Amino acid sequence: MAASEYSLPRAEFDKPVKLLIVVAPFYRDIADQMIAGATAEIEASGGSYEIAEVPGALEIPTAIGIAERLSNFDGYVALGCVIRGETTHYDTVCNDSSRAITLLGLQGLCIGNGILTVENMAQAEARANPEKMNKGAGAAAAALHLVALTRKWGAPRKGVGFAPAAEEYKLAGDPKDTPTA
Repeated sequence: MAASEYSLPRAEFDKPVKLLIVVAPFYRDIADQMIAGATAEIEASGGSYEIAEVPGALEIPTAIGIAERLSNFDGYVALGCVIRGETTHYDTVCNDSSRAITLLGLQGLCIGNGILTVENMAQAEARANPEKMNKGAGAAAAALHLVALTRKWGAPRKGVGFAPAAEEYKLAGDPKDTPTA
C-alpha cells in the first residue's frame, strides 16, 4: 500500500503578511520555477513579498539573518538547488545551509526551507516544477504556517502580577503631565 501525502490547509491571516524570498539562482531555470511556485502561494494567502538573490546556498541563511536584523519581514522563504557533484562540497553545502536555517528557526524566525538537495538535474526539475512537486510553493506554505503560529502564540496577553515600571507610567500617565500646585 502506497503512503499518501497530506498538506495542511492554506494559512489564513487577519493582517497582511510580508515575506522575503532569498534565492540562490545558480541553476537559473530551477530557481525561476521555484520562485513562481513560492510567489503564487504567497499571493494566494494574500501576502506580499520581496526577492533577494545571493550567490549560493551557503549565503541564504546569512542573508536571512541580515534581513531579520535590519528589515521588517514576517517570514522567509529559502530557495536554491544543490546537485551532487564529484567532490564532498555537496555535503558541506547541504549540511551547513540546512543547519544554519534550522538554527535561525530555533531563534524564532519563520523560514520555509526550499533548498533542493538532489542527485541530478532530472530530480531538480521534477521538484521545482510548479506542475509537479512544486517545492517552491511548499517552502512558502511552510513559512506562512510558521508566521500564523507566531501570530497565534504571540498575541497580547493579560499580565499577571506587577507591571514593569515603564508600564506603570503608561498606565498612570506621565508624571510630567501631572499639574503641580
